[in-house]
Amino acid sequence: MNDTWEKLYEECSSCTACELSKTRTNCVFGTGNREADILFIGEAPGDNEDKTGTPFVGRAGQLLDEYFYAVDIPRESVYIANILKCRPPKNRDPLPAEEDACIEFLRRQVKLINPKIIVCLGRISAMRLIRPDYKITKEHGQWVQKGNFLITAVYHPALLLRDPRKKEDMLTDMKSIKEKLDEITGKK
Repeated sequence: MNDTWEKLYEECSSCTACELSKTRTNCVFGTGNREADILFIGEAPGDNEDKTGTPFVGRAGQLLDEYFYAVDIPRESVYIANILKCRPPKNRDPLPAEEDACIEFLRRQVKLINPKIIVCLGRISAMRLIRPDYKITKEHGQWVQKGNFLITAVYHPALLLRDPRKKEDMLTDMKSIKEKLDEITGKK
């Protein structure tokens, strides 16, 4: 199948494969550099994202931007997406059936971008993309090779807003991501 961004977006924004399509304001497709070396993947859009159609624009997104700035990864150099493209009610965790209904859109985005590094933002993304029994508190920042991709997981920025004690771990992980990115792309 010869996918294009336009075709994929059209299919995604008109999707009715699960009940979330009935309550969405906007499909939250993804944003950023479509030729990025690094792809950040969260779990699902929140209220601000549903309103704007852009992932990670609320408080958690602003905190993520601070980490990008701190380690010198320009936000415009990365691509950011979620497993789900529609907001679950009251920001609850995605249901497995919702993930199953949406995951093909993400797979097609990954194929179009063909990043070198994938970063899972939070436990749910890591459990879906790395391993179902992934333990974010014990394994964050560890690297896994899956196919052509180097994958790691970090704490979700929303968790850091609730538990600031984990912010230092996040900074360490983001520095490691920047080092790996520079190593892979031949920078520095």
